This record gives sequence, structure tokens and C-alpha cells, in this order.
Amino acid sequence: MSVPLLEARNLVKSFPGVRALKGVSLELYPGEVLAVIGENGAGKSTLMKILAGVQTPDSGTIHMDGQVRELRSVHDALAAGIALIHQELNLADNLDVAANLFLGREPLRFGLIDRPRLRREARPYLEAVGLKVDPDALVGTLAIGPQQLVEIAKALSTQARVLIMDEPTSSLSSGEAENLFRVIRDLRSRGVSLIYISHRLGEVTALADRVVVLRDGENAGELAAGDIRHAAMVRLMVGRDLSQFYAHQVHVPGEPRLEVERLRTSAHPQQEISFQVRAGEIVGLSGLVGAGRTEVLLTLFGVTPALGGRVRVAGAEIAAQTPREAIDAGLSLVPEDRKQQGVVLGMDVRSNVSLASLRRDQRHGFRNRRRETELSAEMIGAMRIKTPDDRQVVQFLSGGNQQKVVLGKWLATAPRVLLLDEPTRGIDVGAKQEIYQLMEELARQGVAILFVSSEMEEVLGMSDRVLVMHEGRLTGELQRAELSEEAILHLATGGTPGGEGSHE
Repeated sequence: MSVPLLEARNLVKSFPGVRALKGVSLELYPGEVLAVIGENGAGKSTLMKILAGVQTPDSGTIHMDGQVRELRSVHDALAAGIALIHQELNLADNLDVAANLFLGREPLRFGLIDRPRLRREARPYLEAVGLKVDPDALVGTLAIGPQQLVEIAKALSTQARVLIMDEPTSSLSSGEAENLFRVIRDLRSRGVSLIYISHRLGEVTALADRVVVLRDGENAGELAAGDIRHAAMVRLMVGRDLSQFYAHQVHVPGEPRLEVERLRTSAHPQQEISFQVRAGEIVGLSGLVGAGRTEVLLTLFGVTPALGGRVRVAGAEIAAQTPREAIDAGLSLVPEDRKQQGVVLGMDVRSNVSLASLRRDQRHGFRNRRRETELSAEMIGAMRIKTPDDRQVVQFLSGGNQQKVVLGKWLATAPRVLLLDEPTRGIDVGAKQEIYQLMEELARQGVAILFVSSEMEEVLGMSDRVLVMHEGRLTGELQRAELSEEAILHLATGGTPGGEGSHE
């Protein structure tokens, strides 16, 4: 451990109007999992792109095995043994697994691709990541978890000694994530070094040998294995102690705003679901992956028509067979996948914020440009969206600010009921706290909030009540005084209220 495998010294990188890195340094040792964490905009992505040869630093040096290396391209980085696995996987869906592993490096025979050798050479790399698929299988037919492993096998096939993983579990189920963790630990035991970037601090605690924290483009601190704790990481990331991170206050609920009776969804047509959410109440909807939580929200919002049951909003029965009817009734949905369903990435902030209110605010059948400008200014201020102005294209904002644009779009409709599906997925800890504060403020104003989250701390920290689902049915309801991880998991795994649940 005395000589780093990879070392970055005093890296500086500027873009027009932004100094992304201000002298950042790190060391990575053989067979180590090093987590690099920080809020959005802290400089993590820029640092990783420099290490992977995607970008070049303005100043500073990179060393491999104690020797200075010029990484002016991805090819240079791969030659040095460094491979970056992007959050958005870089695979060709229309090619098979073996072809993806050696794309651009195919073995040739008489000037043609040697298919038998290609398959033969692919197998040991697939075995190395525990992926039991046929090398001839099309990548497009694989689920996202196996595709992630194909990407890792591809990196190993380049003889990479350093793997950089950027938010590798953001699209994985809990089972796929656990399998990935097993692969990471196995790679570490075989001497491969990994740089692991994640907003999920629980994963960092479980996996990392060491943590480097960045803040505002600078080194904010480092934690050794024995010191890696949630509170310590948060303190270094945001520069303050978030002892009141959730700052949840118990709300006195008002009249029922959302009443659901015997609702049946297309995902679980045999199950009937009944519950209510009152004005000023924050209700968590919890359960394991596949329990049917997202499907309930999509059905309430009219994305997927209900197969049966009744829904009332503020006492009035609605038949929300389309999102437009749901919006007119006072419902809003912040979806799970903000990039695919929440924002139009190629449009600016103003157009995105006003999108759900266009019909309400139109004048004589035309867009009301003045109202759109007023609305975007109001939401940028209320949501504290960090943007140069409302003409900024949304794809160039950080993940946290993109999520605020989604929230602003729906809050502009003045909803009675706000449905939130994984509202803080993939955003940094500071942006998470701002969204929690917003949820609190909306509840104080009398909005009824029903939210789905896979983060147990979030469910426990923000809920007045928790409804727990298992295989499409509600298995129980927990009041705030009854909330605990054990109680939720008991119901989420099919246990009965107050009984002995099965924990498989």
C-alpha cells in the first residue's frame, strides 16, 4: 500500500465561466475500492473524465505505477490500464455479447473476424464477472443488470487494472445491485482497483475501503475504512452537520384529499387496494422491487387505466383514464425517470416549467409568453434552481436541478395531491435536503403527498404514515410512532400486521 497504482496530483480544469477542479488530488492503491463522493457540481464527473482520457486537465499530473502518464485520449487511458464505465451504458444493442466485448479489437483470420476465437476469448471475461450468458446472445435482449456486467467484462478484456464506475446501481434492482457488489468484491480480491462514484451512501459504507470527498471542485476530506459513516460523509460533502437532515414535523392532517377504494391495477389485476391521504399529510408507500408501488401511482395519474375501483379527490369522484383528466382533478405526478418522463432535455427551463400549465394559461388559444416567463421566474426562485437564466437548456443542469425543474413544473399546476416516485433518486445530499424541505412546506400548505422511495432512511425520516405493499397488495399501515426498518421489512416480505413475517 506504500506505492499508489494511480495518483492524481493538483488537477485543475476550467470551462467557460466555471472552474470545475481547483487542484484536486487522489491516490488509488492496488486491490482497493475507493469511493469518490460529493454533491452535484463538486467535480466528480470532470475528475473521472480526466482520469479516463475523455478530457485533459489544464494543469496537474497523473501517475501510474509512480510514472507520469499523458492521458490525452480514451485510447491512452486504456493503454495505461484505466477504463471508465459510464452511468449510461455504452453498448451496441444490435450486436452480440462477444462482439461488444471486443468491439474495435476483434481477432482476425484472413482479414475477417474470427468468430470461434471471439467466442472463446469472451468466455473467461464473462466468467470473471459471474455472467452466465451465451456469448452469441444479443445485448439488446439482456436486462439492465446483465448489461452492466457485460460492460465490466468489456473493461476487463482491455486488461484494465483500474475500473471507474459512475453511479453503477442507478438503474439496477436490489437483486442486481447485490450481484454487482459481489462482482466488485471478487475483482478487488483479484487485485483490480476500483473508483466507485455513488450518491447512495449506504453502498459506499458497505463497499469502500476509503472515501475521498469533493466539494466545489476541491478536496474536502478523506475517510479511512473505520471512519466511513453516513453522518461523517454528509458533513464533509456539504460543509456542515445535517443533524436535522429530514427536519420532519408531525402534521395535523385535515380532510381526506385522496381516497382510493378497491383499486385494481393492470400489474396486479387480482389485488384490490384501498387507502386515503389527508390534506397536509406525507404518506410513504413502501415495499420491495416488484411490489407494485409505481404501478399504483401510474394508475392514479391515468397513465395506466384502472381495471376497477373508485378514486376521489377532495371528495369528488374522478375517472382519471388519462393524465390530462388527473391534472384537471388536482393530481400531479413526479415520475421515477426524470430524463425519460419528467423533463424534455432539449428544451429550456422556462418551457419545461410551463409545460403542464399550457392549457390553463393560454390566451385565445395561444401560448401566454408573459405568464410563462412569470411562472418560470417564480419556480426558479421557489425551488432555488441553479441556472444562469430560464433560457438554459435543461440537459446542461445538474441532476438535482433537473429534478427541481420537474417539481416546479407540477407545483405550477397548484395540485391538491402530489404523487412522488423516487423523488431524490440520483441527486446529491444537499439537493435531497432541499426537496425534503419543499415537501414539508407543501404539507404545511395543505397539499396531500403520497411518495414512493426505495431509500429506507427517507421513508422513515419523512413519513407521517407508511403504507406497505407486497406483491400488489397492501399488507399493512404503520403510524409514525410504529415506524422502524424491521416493521416495514416485516410487512414488505409478506408478514401480517403484528405477526411473525417471513424474511427471505
